[in-house]
Amino acid sequence: MTTLLSARGLSLTYPGSSAPALDGVDLDVAVGESVAVTGASGSGKTTLLHCLAGILSPTAGEVTVATRQGAVALGALDDAGRSRLRREELGFVFQQGLLLDELTALENVAVARMLVGVSRAQAEAEAAQQLAHLGLAGLERRRLGELSGGQAQRVAIARAHVTGARLVFADEPTGALDSATSADVLDVLLASVATGRTLVVVTHDPEVAARCARTVHLRDGRVVADTADVTR
Repeated sequence: MTTLLSARGLSLTYPGSSAPALDGVDLDVAVGESVAVTGASGSGKTTLLHCLAGILSPTAGEVTVATRQGAVALGALDDAGRSRLRREELGFVFQQGLLLDELTALENVAVARMLVGVSRAQAEAEAAQQLAHLGLAGLERRRLGELSGGQAQRVAIARAHVTGARLVFADEPTGALDSATSADVLDVLLASVATGRTLVVVTHDPEVAARCARTVHLRDGRVVADTADVTR
């Protein structure tokens, strides 16, 4: 399989802390994989995701991402370069969606395209198409307060997908949802994997992890188990 994301020797210690949040993590993620990162609170799950996505810079180690232009080492990029890579190559879905309350569903998705220079008209057309694909046709002009939790997370997924991102990071995307809505949102995320996207999801929920093809378990900032479901 083709490697899309590679981490070697990732370590990170936060200022003022004596214990590392990450301690020598090695990880490869292949194109088309769905990977659940699990572990107890404080195990380093979110820190790992943020380092893999270039949101945080590790104290040591390197992350390499296979972009459309070729392999890129995140450590070789400045802040502007990492921001550009996130806008153009990566998608993000977080527990609360990190959507803008004052914008409509359509505007929340379209802004991801406008940030890379696409015209407003074209961005909104692409956003509408993504929202319709995720079952939100007719809700484009609603603001977040007018949507259910599951609908809002679908908006966040549409925003992650509209850029054409091949790699989507999700941090507890079902954490604030009831079990039925959680299953629905996970269905949407995993359906995108079937079309060729790659998913790395941080979760404390064993049911979410069980539906991913691979589980990476962290303890004290280290990978202590890495298991794959060969049936997926």
